[in-house]
Amino acid sequence: MNIFENYLDKIKSILIDLNKQGELIIPENFNGINTEIPPAQFDCDISTNVAMVLSKLNKKSPIDLAEQISPIIKDKDPLIENITIVKPGFINIKFKPLFWTNFIQEIITNAKNFGVNEKEKKLNYLVEFVSANPTGPLHVGHCRGAILGDVISNILIFNKHKVTKEYYVNDYGNQIINYTKSVYFRIREVKFKEPFPSDNPDLYPGDYLVDFAKNIVSSNSDINFENYDEIVDKLTALSIEQALFLIKKNLKSLGIKHDNFVSEKSIVLNNEVENVIKFLEAGKYVYKGKIKAPASEDSKNWVEREQLLFKSTDFGDDKDRALQKSDGTWTYFASDVAYHKNKVDRNFDHLINILGADHAGYIKRISSSVDALSGTKNKLICKISQLVKLIKDNKPFKMSKRKGDYITVDDLVKEVGKDATRFIMLNRSSDVELDFDFDAVKEKSKDNPLYYVQYCYARISSVFRHLNKDLNSDVKIDNYKFEYSNDEIKILKKVSQWPKCIDAASTKLEPHRIPVYLYELASEFHSYWNLGKQQPEKRFINDQKNISPDKLVFLKAISNVIKSGMNIVGVDTPEKM
Repeated sequence: MNIFENYLDKIKSILIDLNKQGELIIPENFNGINTEIPPAQFDCDISTNVAMVLSKLNKKSPIDLAEQISPIIKDKDPLIENITIVKPGFINIKFKPLFWTNFIQEIITNAKNFGVNEKEKKLNYLVEFVSANPTGPLHVGHCRGAILGDVISNILIFNKHKVTKEYYVNDYGNQIINYTKSVYFRIREVKFKEPFPSDNPDLYPGDYLVDFAKNIVSSNSDINFENYDEIVDKLTALSIEQALFLIKKNLKSLGIKHDNFVSEKSIVLNNEVENVIKFLEAGKYVYKGKIKAPASEDSKNWVEREQLLFKSTDFGDDKDRALQKSDGTWTYFASDVAYHKNKVDRNFDHLINILGADHAGYIKRISSSVDALSGTKNKLICKISQLVKLIKDNKPFKMSKRKGDYITVDDLVKEVGKDATRFIMLNRSSDVELDFDFDAVKEKSKDNPLYYVQYCYARISSVFRHLNKDLNSDVKIDNYKFEYSNDEIKILKKVSQWPKCIDAASTKLEPHRIPVYLYELASEFHSYWNLGKQQPEKRFINDQKNISPDKLVFLKAISNVIKSGMNIVGVDTPEKM
């Protein structure tokens, strides 16, 4: 039950009726009209800006129009106790207690779908995320993007959309050549005691390659490792296999599992790049031309040469993009265009890419290619995962490691656990940098958002456990009075915002809204729980070791929302702490 959408629908219906009666002019659509929770200083439950939106069209002041509309809104709904008008023209509505009785009955009855936008058209999404080079373990820089993509997927799934989670394996190009050579030199180190050429800047230095080398040697006794050129293809496949196994293990430690892994190499070898170039040529989106030196290059040393270019400027990019290198090989962009043609051909309604901060400048060109490939029918949505700074003892922190020049996902999860990693990585908008404080995530206080939300659920569980009841079982609501205090109604108001939170998180692809909401709900609950320390009548369990059915349902409603939210975030809700 989304009370905001419900009341918006009621208001729209009233406006249409007034228009038919010739008493009000309404626009072709109702864009801009909304219903919101008003600020705490106003003694009301819901507020609408309808009078301010329609005042100009009706040549009336917002206050005058609000005074015209308000009595009609109240007359149409017997559950409204009173309506007040606040400058510059807000209509503030306060409900009768019976409204909240009906509300909690409905959300308990429809617990599994509370928060789901049933009116929203259900679509088919492809979410591509992580897609790190298969050359080693995932590091902290990948971690935030991985969680972002996973939780965006979970939100869409919760809202009954179909979602495919995909990883694009960049297993083609110079980085794979250098990576394979690195593994080979580690094999020479392991098998023949030859020193690793650590002074070669093209090689990967991480000690994790020693493990890869040992695994490959022990499992492939039939391979002669004396001649690199003879085994390079086999070794490349084995090396990528080792890296992907480790990457999938890293992802599993975060609670993440992809549906698909798509190989760049297979796309290139299947001539999908050549085919997409032909497709773009047919649409007259490519041409032979020259491009000026990029901002990062010295223009004096830049040699302009004729290249095959994509007309990305036709779709709003600042310049056209090269598809082919001077030696005739395809650019990374060309294979990426082919991959996105592959996506478009699979007939998803929406494509979502989660990109690292270093790929922000790449968004426009790849979005332009999708516009060209799909005829602008299939838009690509890109979300940026900004950088993460690790903090310990109030200063930048680097853990000791043997994985190369970075901190791995495995390091992080071992230090603070999956739940803290996921919740805190998600606790701030993905487009701003995040400080991950190791000390704060281990605190058992309200300063640790994860702990505070989990503790809320554990407190509710303790009440049910005391009564020998199962928190996860259904609660019968027949013949309950559902009489709630102002303190309890305040919390129910927060519960009522859950569908609005889900809707915003889903439509705007902003999953940080969920942990922020859960923390606010938990805070309000803890404040109310603590009132019982000084006021016995506000304790959930009285001196007779009983609890009213009303309060039991009240607790159940809160726990359902917390459970739903934490499931979306991918975090546990322990019943004991």
